Formats: sequence, C-alpha cells, structure tokens
Amino acid sequence: MGEGWGGGASGGRLSRRFLLLAPLALAACGFTPAYAPGGGADRLLGTIWVQDPDTKAGFDLVERLEERLGRPEAVRYDLAYVITTEAVGVGLTEESQITRYNLKGVVDYTLTERATGTRVAGGRVQSFTAYSATGSTVAGLAAEEDAALRLMRILADQIVARLIAVSASLP
Repeated sequence: MGEGWGGGASGGRLSRRFLLLAPLALAACGFTPAYAPGGGADRLLGTIWVQDPDTKAGFDLVERLEERLGRPEAVRYDLAYVITTEAVGVGLTEESQITRYNLKGVVDYTLTERATGTRVAGGRVQSFTAYSATGSTVAGLAAEEDAALRLMRILADQIVARLIAVSASLP
C-alpha cells in the first residue's frame, strides 16, 4: 500500500484532520471565500459597466469581463481600460524566417465609483501567449486570432482577480 499524502498511517490521520479543520481556522481569522454568498465576487456581480470596446481585442476583453462579473444591471462602478499588444518573433529558421511569435499584452485599468467619479481601484496587468507562424497564411492568421483571444481572456481574469481582492474595501 502507498503511504498516501500524509506519509504513513499517523501522517495520513494528521493530513485528514488538517483538511477537516483548515476551513474552521480560516473562518475564524475572517477568511471568506470569494465566490460564497456575500463574498467579494458576489458584491461585484452586475455592478460594473465596462467601457464599450472599439477593437477586436477590446471586444474579447469585455466579453470575458462580463462573463466573469455579469452583465451590468445595478451599475455602481465604471471600468475603463487601455490595451496594448505587441507580437515579437521568437522562432527563426536558418533562412531567418519567423516561425513562432509571442503575443505580449498589457491592460491598464481604472475602476471608478459612478456616483462620485472617484477612482476606487486600478492597475496594470500583463501576460503573453504564443502562436506558430508555420503553415498556410490562413492557418497563421487563425493561430494569431486564437492567441489574441486567449491573451485577452488571461488579462480579463487577472483584472477580475484583482477586483475581487480589493472588493471588501470598495465603497
């Protein structure tokens, strides 16, 4: 028999005991799950109007933000953003043909309380994704579009995580 997660019979009991008691310890110190009723994510659902997109990248970002935060219903906050992307060739053939690109993206965002116009949160998120430039022109364009969509989803998820983290301090 394997020793399991705890490293033996007594370690296994210790691990199970830890798993059973950990939620109680976290609750005692004021920890609230973000997606629990009344948690940080719950406070933000349907309360944020994201600025209208004017590019494909903006559309993909807004789509993911609304997927995670809900469509705005009882708007309390406005979320403005600026997207910057750059494709950087990283794979070269012997003939100096680029075969792979990294697509880097940065989003600067600001969350403003609608009633007062006060900036209540904001920051910068950044990440990258990659795609292959080998194959046909159509395949390369499809790979580039897919990478851009994945990048905007990653960046939107980072924004949501940061907003949830500060949600308890929002007015």
